Amino acid sequence: MGTHEAAGIAAQLMSGFASRTGLYPASENQQRYLWTDAFAVCNFLELFDRTGDELYRRCATDLIDQVHQVLGRYRADDVRQGWISGLDEQAGHHHPTKGGLRIGKPLKERQLGERVDERLEWDRDGQYFHYLTKWMHALCRAAFVTGNSAQIEQALELAEAAFNGFAQRSASGDVGGIHWKMSTDLSRPLTFGMGLHDALDGFTFREVQHVRSKMEFKVGGPDLTSAINSLWKLCRNRNWTTNDPLGIGGLLFDACRLSQLTGGREDQELLDQLTDAYEKGVEGFLRNRSLMRPRSQRLAFRELGLAIGLKAPILHPKHRTSDQYRILADEIVNAWLPLAHSPDELWQAHRDINEVMLATSLVPDTSLSIDERVSLSSA
Repeated sequence: MGTHEAAGIAAQLMSGFASRTGLYPASENQQRYLWTDAFAVCNFLELFDRTGDELYRRCATDLIDQVHQVLGRYRADDVRQGWISGLDEQAGHHHPTKGGLRIGKPLKERQLGERVDERLEWDRDGQYFHYLTKWMHALCRAAFVTGNSAQIEQALELAEAAFNGFAQRSASGDVGGIHWKMSTDLSRPLTFGMGLHDALDGFTFREVQHVRSKMEFKVGGPDLTSAINSLWKLCRNRNWTTNDPLGIGGLLFDACRLSQLTGGREDQELLDQLTDAYEKGVEGFLRNRSLMRPRSQRLAFRELGLAIGLKAPILHPKHRTSDQYRILADEIVNAWLPLAHSPDELWQAHRDINEVMLATSLVPDTSLSIDERVSLSSA
C-alpha cells in the first residue's frame, strides 16, 4: 500500500471517528475515552502534517479540549460534580489535568466497600496510570505542532498528579510500585497489583521533561526529576517478556522512545533488555500462528497495537529485523482492514478503538516520535 493510499484510508477512518464521538461536527453527546483519544490526537496531527489541511489540526486541538472538559470532570451520573481535581470552575479550566483524567469507561467506578467483580471492573471508570501517560505523550506531540505552552504545562501537571496518585509508597516514603487502577479522585486504589510494563510508562515523564527543554518558549509547571528517578528505579531487575500482542507493541514503542532519549550505561542496558523481550515476544507470536486463528478468538486493537510497534524505528544495534517486522505489521493491518469497510459484530463492539488504532498503524510517524517527527520512509 502506498503512502497516499494509506493516508487516504486513515483520513476516512478518523472522519468517521470524529462524527461518531461528537468531535466534528461538535455535539452534546461527546463520547470520550482516554486511550483511544490519545492515539486520535496523534493521528489528526499526522494528517495535518501530510496534507496541510487546517481541519486536522483543529480536530486535534478540539479533541484535547473535549477530553479535558469531559474526562477532567466527574461523570454526569456521579453525585460529585465539577473538576475531579477539586478546583473551582475558573481554576479548573486553566488547570484541567491537575487531578488526572478519567478513563471514560461505561460504568461508574466501584464504590467504597463494594465487592470486587473482576469481570465488571474492566467496564468500570476510574483512572489508569498507563492511560495518563498516553495522554501526556499526545499533549507533547500537540505542543510541537501548535507551539502552545499550555499543552506542555498540562502534561507536566498530569505527570505530577499521576505520580502522586498512583505511587505505592513504603512507610519511609520510598516508591515500591505503581497501582494499576485508582479511583476517579485518586483517593484510593481500585486494584492493588502493578501492570507488567507500568514502570516503563515512567519514561513518559522523561519525554515530557525532554520536550519542555526543546520548546522555544518558557514553560511553567512542576519539576519531574524526583518522580523520574523513582520510576527509573522500578525498571531495575524486571522481566519484560509478554505474549500479549498489545504488550509486545508497547515494548517496541518503549524501546523506540528510549533509543531517542538514551543517555548513560544504565539506559543502554535497559534498551538491551527491552530488545531481547520484544524479540522473544514477536518470535512467540509468529510461532503460535496467532494470525491463523478465527477472528472470534482475537481482538483487533491488540494486534493493531503490535503493528504500530513493529513500525517503530529503533536506534539500537541489536534491532536487526526491521524488514521482517514491517512485513508482519502489513500482514496484521491487511487482516483487519476489510472490516473497517464491512464491519462484523466483533469489530462493531470495539469500533472506535479498532479504527483509530488501525489509522495509527497506517500513518504512525507522529505517534512514534518524541521530537519533531520521525520519518519512517527514511528510518
